[in-house]
Amino acid sequence: MLASLLAAFASGETFQAARRIRRAAIAYSLAGVALLVAIGFAVGAGYVAAARRYGSIEAALSFAAGFLLLAVVILIVNRIISSMRARSIARKRSSELATIGAAAAIAVLPTLLRGKGGLATLLAPALAVAAYAIYRENSKAGPDKGDGPV
Repeated sequence: MLASLLAAFASGETFQAARRIRRAAIAYSLAGVALLVAIGFAVGAGYVAAARRYGSIEAALSFAAGFLLLAVVILIVNRIISSMRARSIARKRSSELATIGAAAAIAVLPTLLRGKGGLATLLAPALAVAAYAIYRENSKAGPDKGDGPV
């Protein structure tokens, strides 16, 4: 891998690739500027046509309202996409944390089983949770238990 990289560097391939990338970046930048200018002229032509047909003030107000509406739509779509992306990232993070937790538990399991407490170290928290669940289930007051007001 390193030998092929050094050979490419020595043969000038790296410099040629850098030149191609730079030329492509310049070409795309110029094409983008030309596209923006074309869009500007198209909007200008649309304004001139609307001004001739409806009057300059009405055309200006219509174009302002149209671009304001476009900006609002763009912001709403951006907000929706951002919230969808945030939920997706949160789900992925939760899944990754669960995987990491499971991997850590599996990695620590042999050490805990070999230790002084052994199996009791693993079973004590599970038994405590089960005992608490049983306690909560039995301590619920209901109409058939006679604990209600008399």
